[in-house]
Amino acid sequence: MNFNMPIKVVITMLIICFSMFYSFSDRSDHEIIEFMESLEDDQLEKVMFSMDDIYRERWHYLPATDWARPGINLEGMTEDQKSKFHILLKKYLSESGYEKTMATIDLENVLAELENNPKRRNPENYYVAIYGDPEEDDVWAWRFEGHHISLHFTTVDDKVSMSPRFFGANPAIVKSGSRKGLKSLEVEQSLGLQLINSLDRDQKEEAIIQEASYWEIATSNAVEVAPFAKRGIKYEDLERDQQKLLMDIITEYISSIPEDLAEERMESILEEDQDEIIFAWAGSTTLGEEHYYRIQGESFLIEFDNAQNNANHIHTVWRDFDGDFGRDLIREHREEHHH
Repeated sequence: MNFNMPIKVVITMLIICFSMFYSFSDRSDHEIIEFMESLEDDQLEKVMFSMDDIYRERWHYLPATDWARPGINLEGMTEDQKSKFHILLKKYLSESGYEKTMATIDLENVLAELENNPKRRNPENYYVAIYGDPEEDDVWAWRFEGHHISLHFTTVDDKVSMSPRFFGANPAIVKSGSRKGLKSLEVEQSLGLQLINSLDRDQKEEAIIQEASYWEIATSNAVEVAPFAKRGIKYEDLERDQQKLLMDIITEYISSIPEDLAEERMESILEEDQDEIIFAWAGSTTLGEEHYYRIQGESFLIEFDNAQNNANHIHTVWRDFDGDFGRDLIREHREEHHH
């Protein structure tokens, strides 16, 4: 696409393209039912919960040794069960999303080597839990979670919600050991730094909301989030190339989910959120020093933080203000069936 053309024209073309090619793919129950059928009775008892279970919306990105998870972990599965689980995970993520998930899990091997603590840094200590009955219910959910991964999928009448989505990386850049030089979540970081450093002095005065970085994503593991005060620089106050950088960042975060759903979500952002998008920065604008950014629209929030471990420990999250854990879809379903 020619990004020298006016940004409004580009956006209009994107909307047309998304409208032409978007169709809600058949994210049927087949893969999750096959996974369930591979489990023994005692495993099913551990993995199955009701949709109104209090822990369905309680989540974290700490290691499993620090925060107990419901369900069963990879270590407790046979090779056949793991194979079926990975087929399921690939169904609900894009290729890049699946690769990002596997790369995050692989960092446990790096930490095990660097810390000499394989028990705590166990790459199979990631848990799957299922809520509701995919064979019988119109509303059901499942999640996959462990250190630096928290993925939530809620199905309502064949529509799927895929937030919150959390990915982290520690170390973000491996500086020693057998994997020296390995980088994780590099695109999210480099695009953010490109954008903040493309701003002129007046723009930076708007965008930088505080000199010190946040130590953590501001929303942490909150069950529900509300919009922040509108501090930062607005989309409309960016130059055309800066606007493109901002949309590139959003696209990178969306790209972890399947292409059809990513296109649908981006279309809604272009139509409903674009004029209200705000980019805010805190901390240094130099790689290797503590920094944080967030991108907020009317319906969504992105947070990025790299402050811990000498600015070599990244946390990223996508939140939907109304749609986390499928809340909007579940509400619509209940209203429709109530009437």
